[in-house]
Amino acid sequence: MPELPEVETVVQGLLTAITGKLIKTVTINRPNLRWPFPKGMKERLEGNVVLNVNRRSKYILVELSLGETMIMHLGMSGRVLIHQGKAQNNHENFYFNQPEIKKHDHVIFDFEEGIRVVYNDPRRFGAIDVCKSMELSTHKMISNLGIEPLSNQFNADFLFEKFKGSKTTIKAALLNQRHVCGLGNIYVCEALWRSGISPLKLAGQIKINKIELLTTAIRKVLLEAISSGGSSLKDFKNTEGTLGYFQHNFNVYDSEGNSCKTVGCCETIKKIVQAGRSTFFCNNCQR
Repeated sequence: MPELPEVETVVQGLLTAITGKLIKTVTINRPNLRWPFPKGMKERLEGNVVLNVNRRSKYILVELSLGETMIMHLGMSGRVLIHQGKAQNNHENFYFNQPEIKKHDHVIFDFEEGIRVVYNDPRRFGAIDVCKSMELSTHKMISNLGIEPLSNQFNADFLFEKFKGSKTTIKAALLNQRHVCGLGNIYVCEALWRSGISPLKLAGQIKINKIELLTTAIRKVLLEAISSGGSSLKDFKNTEGTLGYFQHNFNVYDSEGNSCKTVGCCETIKKIVQAGRSTFFCNNCQR
């Protein structure tokens, strides 16, 4: 599933391409993704100018001029692609020639100036909803989300207080979206390795100095992944259709049996399963 860096990469692509642009037509090729589309979605979106595109956790938020916000989640296999149509003139009508619509292109947004945004999702675990912008914070997908890991409020003191007395493993605590939103399995594994913390350690037992290392590692790994365009595990692609490449920088994730990259460590990376998710770590370096 795309994590925070992948979603942020999509947001940055959309922000550049469609901010200030008018949505001319919306084509919906099926009645639902993971859930049914909101009633009247086509009519509610057409005629809007995009005011802003941002992110909350793993959700893409498109703020619209008529007072509503479109919420988009990529699910397991969702992709957002941007096409700039080539201008054509057949001596009668001026139009923009666009690529052929593919099998899993479920929603197509056509903007002015020949810009087309396509939501493609083979497995259909994604979601699109529309709500009043003033009610966004109380929307069912948004209301229970915790603090953003790249915000100024995310620091060692916050995390230490949040986890005080917790008997949950640090891996599970970091994946709890009510605590810190947007963190996923890949980058939590990487951050725990960088900070030398075992994924099996209880969150409430970790000292403040280790929490400081952890918050720094979380910020750093997320920012590095964003600058690399995310991780192209399976088929993640950015809005230009190209693969991210942060997976080439993985230290532990998906590295079972490989030598630990810590200088002087002779152990190999181990894999365990926690709450149904694979955890990769070094049993020597992470305590």
